[in-house]
Amino acid sequence: MSDDKINPFLAKYAEIADRQNRIPAELYEKYSVKRGLRNTDGTGVLVGLTEIGQVHGYIMDEGEKVSVPGVLRYRGIDLKDIVQGFQNEGRWGFEETAFLLLFGYLPEEQELEDFTSRLGELRELPRNFVEDMILKAPSDNIMNKIARSVLSLYSYDSSADATDIPNVLRQSVHLISRFPSIAAYAYQAKNHYFNGASLHLHSPDSKKSTAENMLMMTREKQSYTRQEAEILDLCLVLHAEHGGGNNSAFTTHVVSSSGTDTYSAIAAAVGSLKGPLHGGASKMVRTMMRDIMENVKDWSDEDEVSTYVTRILRKDAFDGRGLVYGMGHAVYTQSDPRAELLKTKAAELAVTSGRLDEFGLYQIVEKIAPIVFAEVTGKSKDLCANVDFYSGFVYCCLNLPRELFTPIFAVSRIAGWCAHRVEEIVSGGRIIRPAYRSITRTRPYLSMNERK
Repeated sequence: MSDDKINPFLAKYAEIADRQNRIPAELYEKYSVKRGLRNTDGTGVLVGLTEIGQVHGYIMDEGEKVSVPGVLRYRGIDLKDIVQGFQNEGRWGFEETAFLLLFGYLPEEQELEDFTSRLGELRELPRNFVEDMILKAPSDNIMNKIARSVLSLYSYDSSADATDIPNVLRQSVHLISRFPSIAAYAYQAKNHYFNGASLHLHSPDSKKSTAENMLMMTREKQSYTRQEAEILDLCLVLHAEHGGGNNSAFTTHVVSSSGTDTYSAIAAAVGSLKGPLHGGASKMVRTMMRDIMENVKDWSDEDEVSTYVTRILRKDAFDGRGLVYGMGHAVYTQSDPRAELLKTKAAELAVTSGRLDEFGLYQIVEKIAPIVFAEVTGKSKDLCANVDFYSGFVYCCLNLPRELFTPIFAVSRIAGWCAHRVEEIVSGGRIIRPAYRSITRTRPYLSMNERK
């Protein structure tokens, strides 16, 4: 049955399904349900322990949540120190970060060289994979193509189902290495088959870093500057890990706890990251800012910007959801350290790319959003810019298309996902199975002639 025939049929039942699945909000409070696994004070429900990433944004003082500057640590090391370390010593940072997340310590020089070389050797996808799995069934959304490609790699692995740690680490290194190639080819296929552009398929370079390969393989002429590669490398480091509670890492834990294979667990994480409230947020920030730029005449006028942001929060403008994308975070209160690092780079790029006015608008929105939020909602809440607020601007300054914003996130976060999968296999021990309370009344089964 074609869609034009089935859609009218389903319209009636869509309304019924909507009514049947609406649970009164007051029942969540009655039964003390932690919606979104969040406590009423905004803190997260503790569901696990991790040694991989620590996200610190507040402290509890005599039962009260107290805001503090945000800190992010990878395996106990402050992210800002990691960034300063590899930048001061003139190294690429993502490969070092991936090693740290997977194995728990900073590699020595030879270890890093060996690990980087191994990643380079594995960037090529299996024979005929690009043609059979990507080009023959292109997707308008690159994230869906990445998920499908990850699942397809199962068929090329003779030990796909084995969950012993050596095998899972082998699979992890393969995936970390291959994600840039998958994302780049998926983008080229999308750009050709859906946008009508020429098809450019560039082979990965085993001697180049992850960031360099991403730039080289997604550009027609394969050209990029050292500054562009260094900034993208920084972005990959900032997105590589964010604790076990973020939606995609938690998805990795949940799916891995069932005992399933690596490819199924990682494909599920990719699906989670695609969402506009998670990895898709940077694309939504950029779309929202374009909308503000089109509807605000004077980008430097705080009052005019404030008026339009108020309309957004009142669901009277932009997408009608009442959200200022890129502002606020589940853990960070006063600041997001990733956003602070990116904002510095955004300021530099604003000068070199001639986007100072646009960058100034971002700064105004960041400044006035908490004030407008308090006025519209009547609630006082710490609201800082998160990493997604400036990442889209940075990507645009690097001339990266919006379709690649979330895939770049995936190319980075695969390192954290793999680390969390290993941790779940080693220390989890039980399938994750929280409780849901049924609130439906008991009803008898009705025979066909009794149904009205």
